[in-house]
Amino acid sequence: MTTSQPRKSRPRKTFSAFGDIRRMPSDYEVVTHAQNWTMRKNRTSAFEQNPSSPPNLWFLTYRDHSPLQVEDWDQFRDPDALTYRTYVGLQAEAETKTGGVLEQYAEADADATLSPGQVSLLTKIFTPSRYLLHGMQQIEAYLGYLAPTSYVTNTAGFATADYLRRVTLIAYRTRELELAHPDSGAGAADRGVWERHEAWQPARKAIEKALVTYDWGEAFTAFNLVLAPTLDDVLLRQFKEVSRDNGDQESWLLSSYLEEDSARRARWSGALARFTLEHRPENDAVLRRWIDRWAPIADAAAAGLGTLLETLPARGRSAVEVESGARAKREEFLTGIFSGADASTGTERAGR
Repeated sequence: MTTSQPRKSRPRKTFSAFGDIRRMPSDYEVVTHAQNWTMRKNRTSAFEQNPSSPPNLWFLTYRDHSPLQVEDWDQFRDPDALTYRTYVGLQAEAETKTGGVLEQYAEADADATLSPGQVSLLTKIFTPSRYLLHGMQQIEAYLGYLAPTSYVTNTAGFATADYLRRVTLIAYRTRELELAHPDSGAGAADRGVWERHEAWQPARKAIEKALVTYDWGEAFTAFNLVLAPTLDDVLLRQFKEVSRDNGDQESWLLSSYLEEDSARRARWSGALARFTLEHRPENDAVLRRWIDRWAPIADAAAAGLGTLLETLPARGRSAVEVESGARAKREEFLTGIFSGADASTGTERAGR
């Protein structure tokens, strides 16, 4: 009688970086996984230099010792699973759409038909917003640079590119408005509006405060979970609706296309926040503390910009309504994060 010998497990020939997954990693995972050199295994510091050097101490203090912690950040996945190739293809299509809108309305000389109130709105809120967006771009770049996993480095990098694209579009429209309405201040007075107009100062304060929030976790929470959802609701959704009400269909269309970038950033930001809650329940208190700190700052910024939507166009929207609408959108976003994490945790516990 012969006894069968236990089958020996075959050694893995590839994909060992993913652990015992028993499946073929996706293209997205293959080109994204463990690409962040500052998080390499068996490292003594982020960079291969003296552990007490300023760059290493910066990463140690503001990332590795951040109150927002997860045991294995490489388990996070972008809901859209974007790679550089898919992102470029996606945005090439988006540029075709916005380019078509710009060409169509330029041929129709649409800027010449804008009402005085709408021109004033464009030159007081739309064209100066590129200064705010430059700050947003820098924050996303910082988040990507300090991120504890390449899965976040990539998503933040794509969000940085989104803001650059948005700034470029606004700069293009600024020049068009300058040519069509040379006395409007478009292109010439934008910086002064950003630096000195009373309505812009709360938003300016908010973004400058976020730029010097060095802790990686708080910077992510402050911007991606609080400021960006609030300000984008004002500068995209509510601005486009007021523009449409005042006969500016071009601004309505362009803002609608830009909202797709904002929605994509919200998807991965919300997914990352839920990931931190599901993998470490203690992060709930950490996130809520930062959200409570930044929510009033975001509300003040929305209220300030709301005065422009109220007073400049013929058919405006009250500043109170602007602020409450932006707050409601942010709270809806945050509720989805915390309730989603609670539901996921409850499912895991029920299955144990």
